[in-house]
Amino acid sequence: MAFPRPKPTTMETLAMERANPPFNIRKMSIAMHGSEKALILKEKFMAEIARHPAFKLSDIHDLSKDELRERTMEKFASMVYFVTNESLETFQLRMQLIGIADPSFWTRFGVAYGLFLGALRSGATPNQLSYWIDRGVLGLNGVIGCFAMTELAHGSNVAGLETTATFDRGSDEFVIHTPHLGATKWWIGGAASTATHAAVFAQMIIDGKRHGVKTFVTQLRDTKTFTLMPGVTIGDIGKKMGRDGIDNGYIQFTYVRVPRAHMLMKHTQVSRDGVVTEPPLAQLTYGALLGGRTSMVTDSSNSAKKALTVAVRYAAVRRQFATGKNELETQLLDYPIHQRRLMPLVAQAIAIGFTGLRLQVMYEDMTQALDTMEPSDPNLNDILDKLKETHATSAGLKAFCTWACLDTIDKCRQSCGGHGYSAYSNFPLMYADFAVQCTWEGDNTILSLQAGRSLVGAWGGAVKGKKLAPGVAYLNDSSLLSAKSDSSLSLSDIQRAWNCVAYNVIKKAAEEYVALLKSGKSKDEAMEKCSQSRFIAAKVHTIGYIFRLFKEAVEEMKDDEESRTLRTVAKLYGLWQIEEQQGYFLKYGYFNAQQIDKVQEAVDALCLEVRGVAIPLIDSFALSDHIINSPLGKWDGSVYESYFAQVQAANPLPKEHPYFTRLIKPLLERQNEDMEDPGSAMGLDDELKEIEEERKGE
Repeated sequence: MAFPRPKPTTMETLAMERANPPFNIRKMSIAMHGSEKALILKEKFMAEIARHPAFKLSDIHDLSKDELRERTMEKFASMVYFVTNESLETFQLRMQLIGIADPSFWTRFGVAYGLFLGALRSGATPNQLSYWIDRGVLGLNGVIGCFAMTELAHGSNVAGLETTATFDRGSDEFVIHTPHLGATKWWIGGAASTATHAAVFAQMIIDGKRHGVKTFVTQLRDTKTFTLMPGVTIGDIGKKMGRDGIDNGYIQFTYVRVPRAHMLMKHTQVSRDGVVTEPPLAQLTYGALLGGRTSMVTDSSNSAKKALTVAVRYAAVRRQFATGKNELETQLLDYPIHQRRLMPLVAQAIAIGFTGLRLQVMYEDMTQALDTMEPSDPNLNDILDKLKETHATSAGLKAFCTWACLDTIDKCRQSCGGHGYSAYSNFPLMYADFAVQCTWEGDNTILSLQAGRSLVGAWGGAVKGKKLAPGVAYLNDSSLLSAKSDSSLSLSDIQRAWNCVAYNVIKKAAEEYVALLKSGKSKDEAMEKCSQSRFIAAKVHTIGYIFRLFKEAVEEMKDDEESRTLRTVAKLYGLWQIEEQQGYFLKYGYFNAQQIDKVQEAVDALCLEVRGVAIPLIDSFALSDHIINSPLGKWDGSVYESYFAQVQAANPLPKEHPYFTRLIKPLLERQNEDMEDPGSAMGLDDELKEIEEERKGE
């Protein structure tokens, strides 16, 4: 008698997926993290926070808003130790990991250190910065900062902020005031419960003249009693879509006085007599924005990798339906359509990760150049051109990378079926926590248009024969206007495809803009009228830029199994995105219809190829079970056991039903009373019959 082959357990299935990978997972992981040092530090950080009681994550889905906020504050003490004892590079890597594990804390801590301290570093003079550091900014012993930029009626338009800072020459003070409800500072992380000081963005007014938005350090609370300072009104803006560990609040100022020295004066100075000196190079203020955008590109990759770790491992162990003559149900990951759902997203997350690594190097080089640059520097114009290009490129990358990550999280959730909808899958919290990235530090659509505006400007420079910065240098190559594929679908063919289409869509946006100017429109009106073309230009340029940085990173590696696998991943990313945006490639003739069919076939084949190494690739993301915090993505494959245990532990049945007596029992025991029929009680039908007979007798 033949017995059916026993079904392998989920743990056995995942172990088989992991067996004999074609590349060294450790070496692949080092490549993805930029260095062995960065990977070792990450592993150290993961071990530390896994054992820290404040970083318990398994119960996070069942905590209330107030409990989340309290736990967020519990983490501060441990992080203060590290921020004051580690190098900046090491601490940034630590916070990068914590941003994946606990986005609420990452944001709340980032408000104090990234935004408030960042405002001081980028806007204060050396003496001002020393003053605030002496008063405890670094150790949070005397100053806990927040970043008061956005207002109820203004967000992205910083120049339009309406809080005022009016100089009082007699007292040598600025008077900070909220003139109306719309000027209320809103969404201010840390304001509701924890901040003592704020970096307040306000319109500077001297002798009735406005000088634009400047930054003023303003005390909110007494550091001993924590009571609000005179003239300061603060409230809580309540529950949000996600990141409830952050105490976002609103602030209103009623003629609050701050010393003139509390205005940050690195760029613009105001003397005791009220004389204003503006910076000789206003463009230098761009540099302050690049750090945040760079970190958001990296965070987009890391958060997408977290979601994909769960979805791909689950797809490997989940079996649904038997196909063909197979006795076993088929692994989800073996279905071509499921490979299509996830493998391109894996390629995209890896591509964005390599882009983030290279962008960080560019940012550090740019920061160093800006810190040492003088107005008399002979390389001034080249540096400023590169700064403008990096600023615009980072705007597009922030927008399209955060959009890509949010889309990845939701597609991963859907790919896990009903279990993906459970809070314990961690997808709902991942999605809710990440969604804000598409809005803060610049709304994505607005940032896309900024990038598009810069590309239109770059096109104008190329037409005049100007040698462009590296990121847009392809606009100097007019042969791209009518370039055609060589049908190889190689990495170089894919790169030329993106350059060709980006060249053409930027040309279209620029020509629209010029035509609108000639028709009599102002520069601003013309830019607005061609906004859709600018948006398309930014999108195509940014996708091509991500591909180029990924391709360059891979081609710089020595030829081994790891680099060959990454070349396959890069090819999948580039061709999948061509397929997604195929209309533009057909429109500008780089590919014909038959070649686009070949692109689709190539993507199918590449998805299958990447599927073969999917679990080792996911393992190289190096995310511990504690960090991903999802039973569906357990490293050992114990999906159902872990899921059941977590649900059972988090939802014990109460000894007494909480509302049986009050609500359910009366419902079950209600008496169905016989309802009286008014017609029968009246004898109405008989009466109507008599009336009818009388009518007939007449």
